[in-house]
Amino acid sequence: MKSRNHVAAQPHALKRRRGFLVGVAAALGLAALVALPLGVFAGNTVNGPMAFDPIAGSAYGQLSNSWTDPFIIPDGFSQTKISDETDLDIYAGQDDLDDMNTVNETGQQAGRYLYRTHEVDDLGAVSVVDLWGIRPPRVLVQEGDPAFPEMTSATDLDGLRWTPWGTLLFAEEELEEPVVGVQDFGHLYEIILDPADPMTAIDVKDRPMVGRLRHEGIDVGPDGAVYVIDELHGGSILQFEPDSRGDLSSGQLYALKIQGITDPDQAFGAYDPDTNDHTGPLEWVALDMDDVVVNANEAADDVAATEYGRPEDIEIIGQTLYVANTTEERVIAIDLKKKRVVTFVLAGENVPVENAGLGVTGFNNPDNLAEGPDGRLWVVEDNVPSDIWVTDKDKNKDGLADGVHLFASLTDSGAEGTGIYFGKDPKTLLVNIQHAAKPLADGTWEITKD
Repeated sequence: MKSRNHVAAQPHALKRRRGFLVGVAAALGLAALVALPLGVFAGNTVNGPMAFDPIAGSAYGQLSNSWTDPFIIPDGFSQTKISDETDLDIYAGQDDLDDMNTVNETGQQAGRYLYRTHEVDDLGAVSVVDLWGIRPPRVLVQEGDPAFPEMTSATDLDGLRWTPWGTLLFAEEELEEPVVGVQDFGHLYEIILDPADPMTAIDVKDRPMVGRLRHEGIDVGPDGAVYVIDELHGGSILQFEPDSRGDLSSGQLYALKIQGITDPDQAFGAYDPDTNDHTGPLEWVALDMDDVVVNANEAADDVAATEYGRPEDIEIIGQTLYVANTTEERVIAIDLKKKRVVTFVLAGENVPVENAGLGVTGFNNPDNLAEGPDGRLWVVEDNVPSDIWVTDKDKNKDGLADGVHLFASLTDSGAEGTGIYFGKDPKTLLVNIQHAAKPLADGTWEITKD
């Protein structure tokens, strides 16, 4: 998530003809629209276990590198540090770049242990933190440890997911061309934990059949299918079906393809919100597995798989797979049962466009996703200031979230929030701070309803 090569929000977003923006603009004029307070867009109290009144706006004018509490949050919430570089400094002299979060969702002492990937260029690691505070945080696995010979590289570690069969999946965002037919990057790994101690790894398995990719988000469906994405600006969305549930050593990788797109130029990243938004009925197209284990992106290109603007994270809620497409300023929703893609959140459609120069809060560079305790989708931005948004469900069935509400904004002058995640406590959101301007401040915080 540390990459900064984003494209700016497009001016056409304010000209969209669907949704509430047209009615507001017609009544008040475009200048008034830009100046409207966020509450006009964000709505009233968001109900549920994390019930809150949206904050007034992003942290413009409040950025600092010497903060005490990192986030602007709603009344009735508190924020507490879980772990940062002052108690576990894995990479002395450089940022630890804490990225994604998960906990041991099942098994012994479920919910006690927090796992984090670290998005550094060399000697990438997965760390573990005891949320009970009894045992000190430590490195769980790291590139170069002779105990894990299959972990041959760990560059820009990103995606992380607890599996229903009690293991951890994590992966590299980096992908380079193969050398003598061997792909040295783009790995997806599986950590086998000690059944008696979830703070100890007994093995790390390379899972090439899931694809050599610029991996970002990872999720696992109830049937055991593993969903992954390629982080390119023009990256694919993929589904891996193992031959046996819980065994990722063999199976078939498929790429998402929107039906009816026959022009390769349209399939290959030619997203346009007005003419071709890459939504509609889909099919999962089988890829050549000999190519998948070398470069799954090229294998997807070979079948003209539909591409999106920097898919950054995925989250399954019920039968819906959500994907954050960063450079499109939108989140799409994929109905896995009906096999259809719709736009769920789009800047200028059901959430305002950001204009930082004018101090106008809006949706910019959606990055990580999380399932809230009541089934809402939560979104954090790769942006400064980095905002956290909460969506309503699509009750009117037009595909779009019925509302999008601002929950928090990060005040660090250089950092982004990453790895948003709800563990066992429905009133506590876990979130990482990455590449903080404040010294030794990369780490994990919790935001809790009082």
